[in-house]
Amino acid sequence: MAAMPAEIRLLQLSDPHLFGAADRALRGIVTRASLQAVLRHARAHHWDADALLLTGDLVNDDAAGYATVRELLGNVGKPVWCLPGNHDDITAMKRELSSAPFSICGQHDLGAWRIVMLDSCVPGQAHGRISAAELSRLDAALASAGERHVLVSLHHHPVRMASRWLDSVALQNADDFFAVTDRYPQLRAIAWGHVHQSHDSRRKGVRLLAVPSTCAQFLPHSDQFAVDPSPPGYRRLTLRTDGTIDTDVLRVELHAGADSAQRVAGA
Repeated sequence: MAAMPAEIRLLQLSDPHLFGAADRALRGIVTRASLQAVLRHARAHHWDADALLLTGDLVNDDAAGYATVRELLGNVGKPVWCLPGNHDDITAMKRELSSAPFSICGQHDLGAWRIVMLDSCVPGQAHGRISAAELSRLDAALASAGERHVLVSLHHHPVRMASRWLDSVALQNADDFFAVTDRYPQLRAIAWGHVHQSHDSRRKGVRLLAVPSTCAQFLPHSDQFAVDPSPPGYRRLTLRTDGTIDTDVLRVELHAGADSAQRVAGA
């Protein structure tokens, strides 16, 4: 029997907001070029990851953007686990990302860990809500995890971000979500996208993690919508067999001809 890996390495990328056209920009950033810069940095520094975790808003209300997802991520040589965001078209997403290396939602067992991917989207709405069916699936995934540690991922933030406008489009039934997760001591972390900023805290011993967008960022702690000039980023996660997590956020400065990265202290 093969030995269980000592640790699992994941890269979380979120909210690339891709378009079908290569030169389309969002809030002043060409989203395709920005994602390419992030991928170049990840390939150069952290490409020993076991899988990529994409936590929503793969496209920006443009189903043609899924062809760009396939082009940029279809030959990365590792699984690409996706879940939908409020700007995604789940029907088109399932149609266009229906084959390896892509998978949508579901759960994945690697080594001592189970990764559970949830759909928190409400069609036509920016806020999130986890359906009764998804809550039931989450409950079953946690109940059957056995001795595996669990990381749960979704698009919408289940805790407040101290930003009035952003918290108005959070997960609306977070109490229902936590009513399920609080019953299971195997849960080690919850990771999400949507907020276009870094977050790292704990709730009842569970690590709570958000990641910057691979394009434009939102200004933290802002009552009104505001763009943060911070550069794009992604999160590195090392999941250890004892249930502990080593993680940091890498920022990728966008320059003509060069990409550099900046570690977020304490992330």
